[in-house]
Amino acid sequence: MKVTPLAAASREAVRAALRAGGFEEWKADAAAQGTEPAALLLSGLDAAAREALVAYAGGKLGLDVLTTDSGALVSGSRARLQALARPWVGPPELAEVAFQVGLALPVELPRVWITATGALDLDGPVIVGILNMTPDSFSDGGRLPTVAAAVARAGELLDGGATMLDVGGESTRPGRPTPVSVEEEIARVAPVVAALRERWPALPLSVDTAKAETARAVLEAGASVINDVSGLRLDPDMAGVVAQAGAGVVVMHSRGSLATMASYEEAEYGGDVVGGVIAELRQAVERATVAGVAADRIVVDPGFGFSKTADQNILLADQLPALHALGRPILVGPSRKRFLGAVTGRDLHDRDRATAAFCALAYARGARLFRVHEPSAVRDALAVAHALGAAH
Repeated sequence: MKVTPLAAASREAVRAALRAGGFEEWKADAAAQGTEPAALLLSGLDAAAREALVAYAGGKLGLDVLTTDSGALVSGSRARLQALARPWVGPPELAEVAFQVGLALPVELPRVWITATGALDLDGPVIVGILNMTPDSFSDGGRLPTVAAAVARAGELLDGGATMLDVGGESTRPGRPTPVSVEEEIARVAPVVAALRERWPALPLSVDTAKAETARAVLEAGASVINDVSGLRLDPDMAGVVAQAGAGVVVMHSRGSLATMASYEEAEYGGDVVGGVIAELRQAVERATVAGVAADRIVVDPGFGFSKTADQNILLADQLPALHALGRPILVGPSRKRFLGAVTGRDLHDRDRATAAFCALAYARGARLFRVHEPSAVRDALAVAHALGAAH
């Protein structure tokens, strides 16, 4: 006989082995997903619930259970953890535990994102090129003073590997000047969107705005997606505008106003930045769906660099698979952010290699959309990450 080890982190290896052994494709996919390891930290459990958890999850289900003074760490395969998430099967003392475990377990993420101008294939990485029409953005403010300059830069981004563009008209950098009015923001971005749509009719176009009136104008001009850095918090009409247009939407995690969200003013998460980000992103997704935005149009962004310290950003990046519990595709925007500077010691304009490394590692953790300033710097890194993830 022969025993071959399979890397636990490679679902494709397990899937391929099962297919080679005669499994139907769908059965191999489901079984491979079920073999993946997962761990959940439960808190706020009373003594009776902890005792029942040890007996049921540790005894009957074969999960590893480590109890603490007020909770437990439960780990095992996803299939066994899914068995714990069945309140109708387990002991009544664990009914709430089962419900919460069901919410926290990762799910298979969609492979398609529906936008106002068509569907995006997410089987591989999607590079989103940044096109800032601002005089004061932290990295490239003032570089594009005209529509013609923006179209020329768009061509460079596409040549560099971008397959989607994100147009912005208001900076969120710390210490920015007076907020931009709706009229000024529309004047900056709507003509650019119209010109890009005319030049590239099928190109997915996103606009970075937290204002519903701006969103309405750019969607009429041809935008596919609204990228709301406030996670639909700051303008109560935003979600309705997106829903009415049938547009895609990126809900980014942040706290505070546009003027403060990139600072550390609200970076306190009670020791659980991952749990805090997931909970607040879940609220953002709910705001969208309540307003009528279809689930297949929603993408989540953990908001790297926003309301998070350097250490919190790194921890959140490492734990990115936890966001799979939201069931939505993941976009990350690490490009040239100061936490990469803190890690590497590089200044603002020497962080593209760090950005590329971050994107490759985020891809391995489930991100599929990457918002960056220089696509050419990350294209090869993502190609390698994709090849490793798809290897049989």
